Amino acid sequence: MTSETDLQAALLKLPDDAPEAVVSETFFASYVLDALGFSKSNGEVIPQFDSGRGAADYAVRRNIGEDIFLHTRNNPYMICELKGRDINLEEGSAQYKRAVQQLHKKYLLAPKCKSAQWGLLTNSCHIQLFRKHNKVIHPATPCLKISPETIDRAIKSIRQKIENPVKALTIAVYNNKGGVGKTTTTVNLASILALAKKKVLVVDFDPNQQDLTSALGIPLSDGQVYAALNERNTNIKDAIQRYVPPLKKTAEYDLGFDVLPADKVMVHDIDEAELLKEWKNHTLHEKLAELKDTYDYILIDSPPNWRVFSQQALYAADVVLIPTKHNNIFSLENAVTVIRDFVPQVQSIKGDASPIALPIFFNAGRVTPYQLQEAQKALIEMIKQAKRAQEGKPKFDLQPYFFPRYTNSRKDLHIFQLPSYANIANAAFARIPAVYRDKSAREYYISLAKEYFLHG
Repeated sequence: MTSETDLQAALLKLPDDAPEAVVSETFFASYVLDALGFSKSNGEVIPQFDSGRGAADYAVRRNIGEDIFLHTRNNPYMICELKGRDINLEEGSAQYKRAVQQLHKKYLLAPKCKSAQWGLLTNSCHIQLFRKHNKVIHPATPCLKISPETIDRAIKSIRQKIENPVKALTIAVYNNKGGVGKTTTTVNLASILALAKKKVLVVDFDPNQQDLTSALGIPLSDGQVYAALNERNTNIKDAIQRYVPPLKKTAEYDLGFDVLPADKVMVHDIDEAELLKEWKNHTLHEKLAELKDTYDYILIDSPPNWRVFSQQALYAADVVLIPTKHNNIFSLENAVTVIRDFVPQVQSIKGDASPIALPIFFNAGRVTPYQLQEAQKALIEMIKQAKRAQEGKPKFDLQPYFFPRYTNSRKDLHIFQLPSYANIANAAFARIPAVYRDKSAREYYISLAKEYFLHG
């Protein structure tokens, strides 16, 4: 087993300009993987693993009985991408972005890597771990600068994470602009995930509006949620209610999901100024962490402002899903504010590079070709403005959040669209999510789930 001294010695032996092959043989394969608990001699490590989209530098998985990974070459657990020391993996650099893109889209989402839960990127100067939850990939650590003094701590932290993966992906549905369909999105996405046999918890963290709780016909919490958030020994599980749509169940599906309802105490008896004094940044995050091994997905419906409830929601999240309107410039501008200002603000406080913003989508409304063209023009102008430092703000690349498929070789301005029509909006009157009442609505939200979260 590789010791701290071994890791330090291996790192010290590397030349400052060590190419990828030297980093691989002298440092990574011989020492880092062993320190992470994967044995090359036992057949748990495969170099140049065929991902289905090219050869990943390494794939690793613990052997399971007679299922020796080197022999069966199936169900990899972690995919590793290596670079030479001359490649700049400082977070935010152009080379870092290209390396992350390669690890994510070329390998982790490749056909033969669907089972992979982790991705690891290193050049022996920096190292970063990524978590893969079905189709979503997000940082599990910041991009850590490593040296002989810090290498052991970094590797121990990474090993602890990969040996103890949490089950749930936590999603904050948020835009700083109201009227973009956050609650409708949250309710119907939760329903589709439940339909896909996922265990889902929905959190109504907009106690002023209480729309999600009302839409499902669930009673407001009478202080139970507030007590759980303020008292260390109060279990938040006690405040959870089960939503079962008033439909005939089939033998195949359980259409219900769990709900943490809005709490009327946080509206009528407690104002936000008091909550700011009482709560720490991680109050909701810590309470939901107790539930992350119970659910596959936790969705948080967030209020359209940047005050205590929305800040708590983003701090608790792994990713942020941002609905916008193609015909509402303010919803697009507010999405920019979320991506450029609020998400980095929370990342800097948390210190673990989460949450990340997912690409925006157009929520509701029939989009004509002309309207789409006008929206694209507006977004292109926002991208250009963000690339110029202004008003004390550094340059920022918005393109991956607006046009994620756009490359220099492929001018793809595709933005996911979720159509809307009366049946989706009117479903709230029946206290039944639209996807359970209408085939077209179900198909729309299945497309949303597959676009962002589920493999097709």
